[in-house]
Parts: sequence; C-alpha cells; structure tokens
Amino acid sequence: MPSILESRREGLFCPAGGFFIDPRGQVNRAVITHAHSDHARGGHASYLCSDNSKPLLRIRLGIKAKIESIPFGKSIKIGDALVSLHPAGHILGSSQVRIEVGGRVWVVSGDYKPQVDRTCESFEVIKCHGFVTESTFALPVFEWLPEDDVYRQINEWWINNVEHETPSILFAYSLGKAQRVLAGVDRSIGPIFIHNAVSPFLPIYEKCGVTMPAVEKIGEGSRQNYLKGLIVAPPIAEDSSLLRQFGLAKRAFASGWMAVRGLRRRRNLDKGFVLSDHADWKGLLNVIVATGAESVRITHGNGEALSRYLVELGIDASILQGYKPERQEELV
Repeated sequence: MPSILESRREGLFCPAGGFFIDPRGQVNRAVITHAHSDHARGGHASYLCSDNSKPLLRIRLGIKAKIESIPFGKSIKIGDALVSLHPAGHILGSSQVRIEVGGRVWVVSGDYKPQVDRTCESFEVIKCHGFVTESTFALPVFEWLPEDDVYRQINEWWINNVEHETPSILFAYSLGKAQRVLAGVDRSIGPIFIHNAVSPFLPIYEKCGVTMPAVEKIGEGSRQNYLKGLIVAPPIAEDSSLLRQFGLAKRAFASGWMAVRGLRRRRNLDKGFVLSDHADWKGLLNVIVATGAESVRITHGNGEALSRYLVELGIDASILQGYKPERQEELV
C-alpha cells in the first residue's frame, strides 16, 4: 500500500490529507462514501460526502453532526491531497473517493454497482494508478439479471398472490433497496404499503428526481387492501408484531444473496429475488480493468478469489490487511 493510503484500526487513512474514509470509532475528519450505517457511523468530529448523500446522512446522524458536502466531480484540497467524489452507483449519493497526491491517483470505491439503476447516479469509471475495491460478490456464481427482468419476476409473484387473496411482503433494506423496488414494480397491480423505516428517505429520492409510487404506511389500509397489496419492509422487521398481523402472507426477499439458495431456505421465504446494489463478478472485473489501475487492494467479501484472478491478469492485487468493515447481508 503506498503512502497515499494507510490501513489503520479505524479504517483507511490518507496521511497527506489527515482524513479517514468510512472510519470506525471516532475521528476528526471522515470522508463518507454513502449513507448506509456500516459506512456512515456517528461520533466523528466532521463529515464530508456528496451533495445527494448529505440529506440521507442527516437522517442517519442527526441535526448536530457537522456535515459538509460537495458536488460530484469537484476537486477540493484537504491538506496536501486533492480530493473529489464520483458516482458509485450503489445507492443515491454513493461515492467513490479519488485522492491525488504528488501526481499519483488512488481511488477508493466504497460499495459500487456499474449495472443500470433508475434510483441513483450512474457509476463512473475513474482512471487511476491504484484502486481499492470491495468484493462482496466476487465469485463467478454471482451474475445479475437486468433489473427490469427482476421487476417482472416481482410483479408476477405479486399478481399471483393477489389472485389468491394473500398479502405480499417483500423485505428490502430501508435505504437504497426499498426505493429501488418501489421505483420498479407495477403500481397498477394494487396498493403499496411501506414500513415506517422506509418512509423518511422517500422525499429525498423524489427531490433528486426519482419517481416514486403513491404509498401508505402499514396501518393505514383496510384488510381488503392488504390482501391485494405489496408490503415493503426492512429485514429487521421480519419477526415483528407489526408484520405478524398478516398471518399467512407470502414473504420474499430482494438481495444479491438470494442467488445462494440455501439462504432462502434458512430464512423460510416463499421467494427470493436476486436484486443487488453491489457489482457482480463480471461487474467487478470490468470496472477494475477499465480503471487501468496498476495496483488493486481488496476489502471485505470474497477477496481471495478476486485477488488470485487479478494476479493471473498481471495486476498487482492483494487483500487489504487490517481493514475489515462489518458485513451486513441485509444491506445488499
């Protein structure tokens, strides 16, 4: 790892700029790639993020957090480092962090997805000398369908449940995945209900130009409406009393992990929809090659497989030692 970036207990650190990227613990200056809770933690003295990520971070961190933001592509000087943020395609406002020091450029990907997604900014390839990449789904078994194909699968499942007068509960993480599901399903099939955890983020998506359907919070509709409805809720609410009221409702999960059949069985789901906000195997490889990076450092996920494959391609690749952010299956 070059001196541009160091792996420390708190996470990735840029000595020239004196800042951490998505740090743990408490630090003075944090650059945040996106507003998921395993990347945007409370307790830091100051935060820097993209403009579209700022209102999402505000919900996460509260009104007292010191949050500054910059538009995508704008370069700012932090210490002796030139820093800019660029779309990562993971969720709304998600960023890659470009760091230039002494003419050398490294990019920290954060979580990213090059696949088309109508609910967030499109991924941008950034040329660099070194690239720090995630590897959540870095195995050839993970290959995503186009999102429209997945939406058709969800709609067909929902229609079948309506015909049998059975409520449809679709579990999707409250930030990012839930909005993606809402933006893509056929709202003419029936009413759409959301869990309270999903609600705060919808106005921000709409303000950023993402079209959302009319929704009701759980508890506002009649029993008959629920029988025809789609209920979107976070996985954390799976065993809550709020959802137990729906009895024999059909339950499904939207996640890249649904490509692993055993996970669906263990969660006692009726259906699993493979819809991920991370890059699949081909996506990872295509992005890494497109950056032109001479060196690649790999964070959490299936880093061993990806590292071996990249070395065979002649790329200096290895797992980033000492940097192990939490892995939360419900996020992806």
